[in-house]
Amino acid sequence: MHVPKGKKIYFASDNHLGAPTKAASLPREKKFVAWLDEVKQDAAAIFLLGDLFDFWMEYRNVVPKGFTRTLGKLAEITDSGIPVYFFVGNHDLWMNGYFEEELNIPVYHKPQEFTFNNTSFFIGHGDGLGPGDKGYKRMKKLFTNPISKWMFKRLLHPDFAMRLGNYLSVKNKLISGDDDAKFLGEDNEWLVQYCKRKLEDKHRDYFVFGHRHLPLNIDLTQNSKYINLGDWIQYYTYGVFDGEKMELKTFKS
Repeated sequence: MHVPKGKKIYFASDNHLGAPTKAASLPREKKFVAWLDEVKQDAAAIFLLGDLFDFWMEYRNVVPKGFTRTLGKLAEITDSGIPVYFFVGNHDLWMNGYFEEELNIPVYHKPQEFTFNNTSFFIGHGDGLGPGDKGYKRMKKLFTNPISKWMFKRLLHPDFAMRLGNYLSVKNKLISGDDDAKFLGEDNEWLVQYCKRKLEDKHRDYFVFGHRHLPLNIDLTQNSKYINLGDWIQYYTYGVFDGEKMELKTFKS
């Protein structure tokens, strides 16, 4: 992808809209929509790296109600010709075509490689990567198992299923990641270790992830960086690539 002069690529992650309640998250949603309004002025593309919602479940003909400000703004942006890319997180991994069909937004379930102006990026949400976190990895296998998904959708009434999903997203620490609020040091950061192992196979200029809820900018080597985007709960941080360099910024409006 070529980034024209004066254009930028934007990255954001971990909004967790709907948590702890929809009413409590509404001010955050409005702030995020204001950010989308601002960045669309010079965006070449926008990357959303997961956990946009605190819980998301798609049925064949039904999606969760609410979040109309965000969904409407994303539709407006893609209709204007600005591409938006979405990577599922551990809270909104049960997507099944709605973003692609209704919003024209491609959805990725695994990290992907991109090249912008000869600068290489490895991009994903970040959950379940690297060593450790074995409890969550086992849970993710259960959540992504086709039989488990079928049973959840078919055996539970949608109203009850949504209430259960929202409850678990907030209360279950294996899902919510409540223990991930502090920097553990490079040697204990699973994503740092994951990125360093990936560099053994192939060079990437930037590894960009979410999930950790911490804005991080760490040198992996002299020419490679790991960037974590932080969140839109406490930090309101986002990434921006101007065609030459990537940096973290804070939205204050």
